[in-house]
Amino acid sequence: MSQTDAFPRTIRTAVVGYGLSGRVFHAPFIAADPRYSLEVIATSDAGRQAAAAAHHPGARTVPDAAAVFGVAAELDLVVLGTPPATHYPLAKAALEAGLDVVVDKPFAVSSGEGRELVQLAEDLGRVLTVFHNRRWDGDFLTVQKLLAAEALGTVTRFESRFERWQPVTSKAWKASATPGEGGGVLFDLGTHLIDQALQLFGPARVVHAELETRRPDARAEDDAFLVLRHDSGVTSHLTMNLMCAQQGHRFRVLGSGGGYTKNGVDPQEPYIAAGGSPLDPDFGREAPEWAGQLGRDGHLDALPTERGAYSEFYRILADRILPDKILAGPAPAAPLPVSPEDAVGVLEIIEEARALA
Repeated sequence: MSQTDAFPRTIRTAVVGYGLSGRVFHAPFIAADPRYSLEVIATSDAGRQAAAAAHHPGARTVPDAAAVFGVAAELDLVVLGTPPATHYPLAKAALEAGLDVVVDKPFAVSSGEGRELVQLAEDLGRVLTVFHNRRWDGDFLTVQKLLAAEALGTVTRFESRFERWQPVTSKAWKASATPGEGGGVLFDLGTHLIDQALQLFGPARVVHAELETRRPDARAEDDAFLVLRHDSGVTSHLTMNLMCAQQGHRFRVLGSGGGYTKNGVDPQEPYIAAGGSPLDPDFGREAPEWAGQLGRDGHLDALPTERGAYSEFYRILADRILPDKILAGPAPAAPLPVSPEDAVGVLEIIEEARALA
């Protein structure tokens, strides 16, 4: 067997779970990338099985993860889009079955579980990453670009919000799940906000936390506010609320030389949910009227939002799993789209917040 023959022509992939995560965030992007082949979709729900077969007729539908692991020899990668409490046992089983693994956020329900998975993947020589897709939101990419250009001077405060009006819990498992079972807005929207803040401004500690449960059917917090103090000197105010009838700014970034304010939410999720494709020419482009405001020297100017790019996650992952060419001799591994150690850091912040509140 030649060195090139050691790699499959495509990354044979299974998606476990076909709710919002599998249907919107994973399967469409895997199907759109020619370096992947979507082989199996696992869901126990008959309606979702029918939807999966209609959306991806080339993929087999099976009832559960056990059926996926039963054909592990025919696969290279498994993507876990299942409830948080299942992430650790399913990722462990997938790694032990010889598969590379993508775990949806949150990585696990404790930092200890996350660290165990990181060590197991290292011991087995498998690829393990976590789907923190909001690193490729257009508005977040815009903030990154502003910081790289030092357009705001020295940043002192970062405000970030995910607020929604969901007076009734959307899924049965979310209504019943305690924080120990992966329930609560910190594990849901909070993982995105924390990960983005850490990516922008580096390590931090929680200096203030408010966790409230507003909805009568919820068993975990649905209204949370965290203050992070970064080692870099920046203070982050992170707000996540599922009982918010009037939403605030998505981002507000204040610095010594200017500020940036952004409203609205990245359009990629609703676009795919409405039946669009990542391959459409306008995918990821935000309508001009949602441009943020860049304030400097007493002037406010509209700043168009960078194009969102969720496809980048799977492009980068393919570079890691399936290099385009094999070089003679050892070569450094391509980077992961998201380091699992970063995802453990997010879980540690959540644990700090729960201990403080």
